[in-house]
Amino acid sequence: MWKVIRRRWKYLTAKLSGRFEENADPKVQLEQAMVEAQDQHRRLVEQAASVIANQKQTELRLNRAMQDLERVSGTTRQALSMADEASRKGDTAKAAEYNQTAEAFANRLIATERQVEDLKNMHLQAAQAAQQARSAVQQNAALLQQKLAERQKLLSQLDQTRMQEQLNTAMASLSQTVDQDVPSFDDVRSKIEAQYAKALGTAELSGQSVEARMLEVEQAGVTSEAQMRLDQMRQQMGLPAGGADSAGQLAAGSPATAALGTGEAATASAAGVAPSPAEVVPAPVPPAPETGAAPSGQS
Repeated sequence: MWKVIRRRWKYLTAKLSGRFEENADPKVQLEQAMVEAQDQHRRLVEQAASVIANQKQTELRLNRAMQDLERVSGTTRQALSMADEASRKGDTAKAAEYNQTAEAFANRLIATERQVEDLKNMHLQAAQAAQQARSAVQQNAALLQQKLAERQKLLSQLDQTRMQEQLNTAMASLSQTVDQDVPSFDDVRSKIEAQYAKALGTAELSGQSVEARMLEVEQAGVTSEAQMRLDQMRQQMGLPAGGADSAGQLAAGSPATAALGTGEAATASAAGVAPSPAEVVPAPVPPAPETGAAPSGQS
């Protein structure tokens, strides 16, 4: 029973971890990794500082022990000199006292020498440990700088990746429908093109109707009448007829214009104004029927 529970727990833990890794933001994880690397470097610096401090303390103790050794050695020599001088003077008691003092100094000298040797060994080991600590700090600092530089590169790649993902999504949305409620770009384009083609077809059919042609003829008549009125005003004012050519061209280009010109000439005659030769348009003369040919419509 407990075995099944443990296996189930491990399975759930692995599953949750996998989902967490899938949904986690890489930028946040990168920042966490950098913070952890900086904390690790800080702890390493603190440990290296402790090792170097131990080496410094050992060096200070060794210097003090060396000074004690020199002082004890000098004191011992001085005691021996005083004992020898007392022996020469015949003061045996004083000589024995100085000899005992010199012996005590000698014992202290031996202890100090041993302490100096131990401190030398400790100082050597501490110096080696301090050098290793300095090297470790330098190497870790270089790795940290490399990680910081790589962090900027990874952040740039992450931004480019997200931008590319958004671009891919946008490009996919141009040709695919989002859910089923929003039309795609192709659907909207097809709809607009269909409406545009229908409008063009309707306009083309409207332009070919009788009403449109009548409106065109009426517009041409209005334009011709305006030109003729301008010519009349120029003639009354004694100005050269600058619109005669254009009126003639309009009359030659459209039968309706010619008919309108004839009617306007008659109107001008009735009003007592002599029309100009350019304004008078002769009526068309029907051709003479040929000999032996019956007119159409006669049996």
